[in-house]
Amino acid sequence: MSVEPKNGPRDARVRKIALIGAALIMACAATPALAERPMAVDDAVTGEKGSAELEFGWVRDHKERGGEASIAYIPLENLKVELGYSRTRDHDPEPSLWAHGLGVALKWVPLQAETGLSAGLRYDYERARVDLRGEPDEVARANSVTALLSWGFASGQHVHLNLGREWVRISGANEVANTWGVGIEQPLGERLTLGAEVFGAEDGRPDRQIGLRYEVVDGFTVSGAIGRGSDRTIANVGCAWEF
Repeated sequence: MSVEPKNGPRDARVRKIALIGAALIMACAATPALAERPMAVDDAVTGEKGSAELEFGWVRDHKERGGEASIAYIPLENLKVELGYSRTRDHDPEPSLWAHGLGVALKWVPLQAETGLSAGLRYDYERARVDLRGEPDEVARANSVTALLSWGFASGQHVHLNLGREWVRISGANEVANTWGVGIEQPLGERLTLGAEVFGAEDGRPDRQIGLRYEVVDGFTVSGAIGRGSDRTIANVGCAWEF
């Protein structure tokens, strides 16, 4: 069940911009959580206990563009904690508007296997603030829970499935949506991986994206992806360092 914004088209536009700020923390607010760059569909993997990861990237969603950064740490076996920040600019309105996003995520994957089934859950909390230039800032908050399923093949290929539910609150209005995503990762060599995915939310057209990830040296990767959805172009480039 959803509640319509109080001020019609204006709040609808503001909600879109605010959610973009939150979305770029881990991924789009209307999509599954961010997996290993450049994918949006998350994998059922946490990493080794005591390890950490830094990520930096640039993203585009139609006329919205900006940067994002995140840090992740695995304090316990099968548990990953992530913190993220994003700053995006929407060039569609005149004058353009800025959105700032902060988020935290907990990823618990009790079943992990190199081949066969891996399964877990992920919780995300995101907060976005939009500078409306002369008007009070708009703030959006989102909570989501996502079931993560992955299947690994002996060839190195992986298939991922995400099924989630998201609760968004902005301007006193609440919206709820079910989210989903399917992705595949195919090794093209010892250090190069191809990713392809489709993801979205109920009652909406899905996004489709394809990308590449290259491991420059052990633990350091660069990546990029491009896609289409709802008559708009989406893209991201970035790097990640695991240590």
